[in-house]
Amino acid sequence: MIITKQTVAEKIAAYLHHEITPAQLVDWAENAIMDGELAERDAETLSPVIARLGVADVRAFGLAWEDCEELLRKLGFSPRVEVVAF
Repeated sequence: MIITKQTVAEKIAAYLHHEITPAQLVDWAENAIMDGELAERDAETLSPVIARLGVADVRAFGLAWEDCEELLRKLGFSPRVEVVAF
């Protein structure tokens, strides 16, 4: 499967929506770097973003909201927060 900016943005969104755990995001990123086929036209942008996700389990790096926001912007996306009653 070819990994695109959209693919990575969807993974970050899944993490932010608590659909996947931080460990699952890191595992995906590590596998994407090792085995994934990055979209050639976007490889220069995708490589550092995916690499950053791959180290999110290291305390020194972590993955705060601001980090996700910055990574999404690098991919050409803008996160939006919606607050709803439950």
